[in-house]
Amino acid sequence: MQELKNKDAAVVVFSGGQDSTTCLFWALKRYKKVIALSFDYHQKHVKELECAKKICRDHEVEHHIMDMSLLNQLAPNSLTRVDIKVDESAPEEGTPNSFVDGRNLLFLSYAAVFAKQRGITDIITGVSQSDFSGYPDCRDMFIKSLNTTLCLAMDYQFDIITPLMWLDKKETWALADELGAFDIIRNETLIKASCKAIGAPNTMIFLDRFRFKRISFREKSKWNPCRYKNQSAIPKLTPCAVTVAIAAPVAPQWK
Repeated sequence: MQELKNKDAAVVVFSGGQDSTTCLFWALKRYKKVIALSFDYHQKHVKELECAKKICRDHEVEHHIMDMSLLNQLAPNSLTRVDIKVDESAPEEGTPNSFVDGRNLLFLSYAAVFAKQRGITDIITGVSQSDFSGYPDCRDMFIKSLNTTLCLAMDYQFDIITPLMWLDKKETWALADELGAFDIIRNETLIKASCKAIGAPNTMIFLDRFRFKRISFREKSKWNPCRYKNQSAIPKLTPCAVTVAIAAPVAPQWK
């Protein structure tokens, strides 16, 4: 296994949406250098990429966009095809038709290659098992498994970090508020447009009331990433020290 190169830098998988923007500002509080990596797979919400560009430009974050149009050809679904209507609720069996097969697998794999070329080990993504909407590639088990696979595939110590893994949406908004990113997410992502599109204007009223009351993340959540004041105390995946033996590789564990 190659030695760690740069633990002062991180790559954030950045769509320009609420969760990834929260993760971006989470990373900016903890790393000297943050690189945002977005993917263009000809998704319907291409405006989200414009949001990503603007946020990175306004906050002087290095930003790269990779062409992943092949994913659109491989996995047609309601996020990429105008002729497929998005499921209004999760199906009783199977995954929602908004699930893009292989998306997080490919995004994180490409992000790992991108990171290794720059001597970076930490990759941050905004997936959440607590609010995963039936998407299997948002689960903690998948992330840990992929982390081990990437370490073995490239003989390199990657850490895939998931700050939102055990947070619901309310807790994610509270974290964004703690990070000073609440207004940015409210006003500079597609939150407002999405609420209008789905006929839920009251959501914006709720957010304003939520912000006004400043619900304490420490009081509402047993696990609070905001309590960590320094880099060394932040929960991270341990280095993928894999012992090549008869047994399967050990998946990275949270400290």
